[in-house]
Amino acid sequence: MSSLRFKVVDEAIRRKALDVQLPAQRPSEYFGMYVFTQDRMRKYLPKNVYEALVDTMNNRTPLSRELAMGVAAGMKQWAMEMGATHYTHWFQPLNGGTAEKHDAFVEHDGHGGLIEEFSGKLLIQQEPDASSFPNGGIRNTFEARGYSAWDPTSPAFIVDSTLCIPTIFIAYTGEALDFKTPLLKSIAAVDKAATSVCKLFDPNVKKVTAFLGWEQEYFLVDEGLWAARPDLILTGRTLMGHESAKNQQLEDHYFGSIPTRVAAFMKELDVELLKLGIPVKTRHNEVAPNQFELAPIYEEANLANDHNLLLMSVIHRIARKHCFRCLLHEKPFKGINGSGKHNNWSLGTDTGVNLFSPGKTPKDNLLFVTFLVNTMMAVYKYNGLLKASISSATNAHRLGANEAPPAIISVFLGRQLNEVLDKIESSTSEEAIKVDDKSGFKLGIAHIPELLLDNTDRNRTSPFAFTGNRFEFRAVGSSANCGGALTVINTAVAHQLTRFRKEIDELTATHMPIEKAIFTVLKKYIKECEPIRFDGNGYSEEWKIEAAKRGLDTETSIPLIFDRFLTSESVDLFTSMNVLSEVELHARTEVDWETYTKKVQIEARVLGDLAMNHILPVASRYQSLFLDKVYKVHQIFRDGQRADMLSQRDVELIEQINDHISAIQAQVNDLVNARKVANKICGERAKAIAYHDTVVPLMDEIRYHIDKLELMVDNEMWTLPKYRELLFLK
Repeated sequence: MSSLRFKVVDEAIRRKALDVQLPAQRPSEYFGMYVFTQDRMRKYLPKNVYEALVDTMNNRTPLSRELAMGVAAGMKQWAMEMGATHYTHWFQPLNGGTAEKHDAFVEHDGHGGLIEEFSGKLLIQQEPDASSFPNGGIRNTFEARGYSAWDPTSPAFIVDSTLCIPTIFIAYTGEALDFKTPLLKSIAAVDKAATSVCKLFDPNVKKVTAFLGWEQEYFLVDEGLWAARPDLILTGRTLMGHESAKNQQLEDHYFGSIPTRVAAFMKELDVELLKLGIPVKTRHNEVAPNQFELAPIYEEANLANDHNLLLMSVIHRIARKHCFRCLLHEKPFKGINGSGKHNNWSLGTDTGVNLFSPGKTPKDNLLFVTFLVNTMMAVYKYNGLLKASISSATNAHRLGANEAPPAIISVFLGRQLNEVLDKIESSTSEEAIKVDDKSGFKLGIAHIPELLLDNTDRNRTSPFAFTGNRFEFRAVGSSANCGGALTVINTAVAHQLTRFRKEIDELTATHMPIEKAIFTVLKKYIKECEPIRFDGNGYSEEWKIEAAKRGLDTETSIPLIFDRFLTSESVDLFTSMNVLSEVELHARTEVDWETYTKKVQIEARVLGDLAMNHILPVASRYQSLFLDKVYKVHQIFRDGQRADMLSQRDVELIEQINDHISAIQAQVNDLVNARKVANKICGERAKAIAYHDTVVPLMDEIRYHIDKLELMVDNEMWTLPKYRELLFLK
C-alpha cells in the first residue's frame, strides 16, 4: 500500500489543468438553456395553459389535470428537441440527497411498435417505493406505496438526456417523506403571517416571499489521493491523520490566487450551473488549504434550495472530469476549518420592499424593526429547535471549532442596531427610529473613494447574524439540505408574526392608535428576547456559562438535541402552522436518530479495519527494525553496559510504539464490544445515545494513538496519504 501512496502522489504532482473552452455566447445568452423557463412555456404551451400555469406558480392556485395534459405535451416537445429521451420525478427523500428513477418517453402504439408518450398523469404523479427510503416507521416494507407529485413552482430542467421534474414525496397515507413538502408549507405560512403584519403598514401588500442565498463551501482532493484513503471513500472524512506542519496558520489561502487546475474546474462548473439556471456569482479560495466556496445570487427559497441540491450533484460530476474528488463533509480534516453552507435568509414584499432593510422614514424603519424584533423573538423562543435543525453526526465535528459557529444559538446585531433597540426599550413614547442604511466613511487618502459602511459589523462566531439586509444562519452544514433549517426558520417566524398581529389587534380594539400599539408590543418583545442578543466571542468558555444563565440551549449531544423536535412547544408550533403533524415530527426524529447511529457505526467499522489492517502491521514492521537493531548492537558489543547505552533511545522508541500498538489493540476490541452492546438496544433514541456516549469517545482515543504513530513510523512505510499531501497537492 505504501507503493500505492507514492504512486498517486507522483500522479497528483504531474497532473495539468484541463483546457476548458467557454461558450461563444455571453452567460446571459446561455443562462437557463436546459430549463423549462417561462419564456419556453410561452412558446410551447397554449395560451390558456400558459396563463394557468403562471398563475399556479405565482399564486399557488390548483392546476387541473386537463391543463396538466397541455403542460406535459409542451414540456415533452421541448425536452425531446433538446435531446432528452427520459424523464424522472426528482425529489428529496430524508436521506439528505436527491432521488430519481428514469423512464423513457415511450409507450406501446398498439401495433407492435412504440410511440413517444408523456401524459399529464405522468407529469403530475408517480409512485416510488416509500418503504425503501427513510420514513421513521410510517411505512413498513410490505406497505410500499408512496407518491411523488409535481411542484410547478420549481421549473423542470434537463440533465444529460433526462428531463428532471421537481416533486414532493409523500406516503400513501399522506405524510411527508421529504424536505420539500414541509418547506413549501412553511413558505406559505410565513407568507400569510408576514403579509398580515405588512398590511398594518401598507394595505397594498398581497404577498411576502422568503428568499435564500446559500454559500457552499467544499474541499477538493486529487482523485488518486482520495482513492488511497479508504476512510475518505467510505465516510467522506479522514478518521485519522496528524496535522500538517503547515496548515492554515499563515492565512495565505483565503482569497489567494486560485490554483490552475482548480480554476479550470471552477470555470467548467460555472458554465454547467448557468446552463441549468443557477445564477452563480462568486467563487474563491476559502481559509483552509484546498477549501473553496461558491455562491449564487439569492433566489426564492424553494427554488434556491432545489438549485443547491442540483449543485451538489453537478459538482461531483465536474470534479471527477478534472481528476478531483469533491468533499462536502462538514469536517474532512481535523485541525483546520470545516465546511458550512451559510443560509442568507430574508423576506420581501410584492411591492419591492426588503423587510430587513432600514427605510428612509420613521414608518419604514418601524416596519424594519418590527420584522427584526419578531425574528429575534422566534430565534429566542425556538433556539434549541433551530440547533436541532442543523444537527447531524457530520456537523457535530464542525460546530464550535476553527471559525465554525458554536453549538449555542445566539443573534448578532452589531452596535448600531443594539443601540436602536435599547433606545426603544427605554423610551416612553413613539420616538422616531433612525437606522441609516449606509453611512459614509472617508479614509483620508485622496485617490480612494468614500466607503459606505453597513449598519452592522460581522461576527464570525455568531450562528445567526444580522448582516445588513438579511439574517445569515451560519450553522448549517455543507452537506445538509437547506430545507431542514429553512422550514424551522420560516415556521418559527410565521408563528411569532401571527402572535404579534393578534396582540396588535387586541390593543387597537381598545382604540389604542396603531403606531402606539406596535411600539408597545415591540418594547415588550425587545426586553423578552434580550437573552438571545450576543455580540461577543462565541468560542469563549465564559459565553457557555453565560448562555446557560440566560436560559439558552447549551446541549452538545446530537441525539439529545434531536429531542427538541418533540417538545410540546415544537409540536404546537408545527401543527398550528400546518407544516408538520405530530406523527411526521416523530417519524423525522426517528430518522435523525437512526441516521446518526448508522453514520457513527460506519465510521467505527472503517476505523477499526484501518487500525488493524493498515496501521498496526506497518507500526509492527517498523518496530521490528529497531528490535533487530537492538539485538545486533548487543551481538556486537558484548559489554552489556555499552550496548545498553548505545541502544537506549531505540529501546525507548520500541516501548513507545508498543504502548501505542497495545492501546490501539485494546481500544479497537473495546470499540467492537461497545458497538455490539449498542446494537442490541431497542429504540433508535437510546441506541443513538449509546453510540454517542460509548463509541465516539473510543474512536477519538484510537485516533490519538494512530496519529502519534504517524509521527514515529518511517514515512516510506506509511501507507495512507498524509495531510500535507491531501491538502497541498493541487
